[in-house]
Amino acid sequence: MTLFLGIGIAGIVLLVLSLIFDGVLEGLFDGVGVLDGLFDGLLSLPVIAGFVSMLGFGGAIVLGTTNLGTVPATAAGVAAGVGAGWLTWKFSKALMRDQTSVTPSGSHLVGSSGTVVTAIPATGYGEVLLRLGGQPMKFSAKSAQPVAYGTEVWVEETLSASSVSVRPVER
Repeated sequence: MTLFLGIGIAGIVLLVLSLIFDGVLEGLFDGVGVLDGLFDGLLSLPVIAGFVSMLGFGGAIVLGTTNLGTVPATAAGVAAGVGAGWLTWKFSKALMRDQTSVTPSGSHLVGSSGTVVTAIPATGYGEVLLRLGGQPMKFSAKSAQPVAYGTEVWVEETLSASSVSVRPVER
């Protein structure tokens, strides 16, 4: 039983070391031909640590609660270790998935409203204050008709990264 508990504790220590020295332990084997990239994914240190700790603690539990002997306790520990390693691998894959939201761009402005901060002449550009991604931003604005300062406008089209086509809001 002491051996199984020692293996379980070694797995916990390995897990703590892999969390503290994230990437350093894996980096020790970079450039070592066969071992290069071996510790990424399924054979990462957290997965190995989960397997080792559950092997030890699972074996200790089976050995301590039953009279089956060392071989069945080892088999039960290996089964628990494989399960823990697989769950750790799946959990780390879920955490590493890149699920960032789309960065707001000028095309997201179409259909939004804003306020004219520099009057828009009939033939030329003025300025409007719009909210892009919740942040107020000033854009150059063009309109088919002159628009006075302070008028609420709708964005009809994005002309470039910094300019839009607008029309006054009619209420």
